[in-house]
Amino acid sequence: MTGRVYLVVLLLCLRLMCPLASGIFMDKLASKKLCADDDCVYTISLARAEEDYNASDCRFINIKKGQLIYVYSKLVKEKGSGEFWAGSVYGEQYEDHMGTVGYFPSSLVSEQHVYQEANKTVPTT
Repeated sequence: MTGRVYLVVLLLCLRLMCPLASGIFMDKLASKKLCADDDCVYTISLARAEEDYNASDCRFINIKKGQLIYVYSKLVKEKGSGEFWAGSVYGEQYEDHMGTVGYFPSSLVSEQHVYQEANKTVPTT
């Protein structure tokens, strides 16, 4: 019986020393976002990229000048942060499929068409 207890204690110690998953903590971009609905699933507007943008991390999307982007939410700008929108990029390889979803700087796009007002304030997760 004592052998089993020692084995369990040893396994627990090893588990604490070697976690199975690790990651990098990323700061939130904003605490709130503006959406057309409570779940931020409906398209707010259609934007066109005015410049190329290379994503800085996995939360962002790459955009190329001239690409169309469907905008789903707009982050509420906070002190010391940039202004970012969330959307889907559609290009040749995504012609019949859902594009990549992520954030991009709003300063690099121009809204082409507004589908509905983003009048719901939703907390970010």
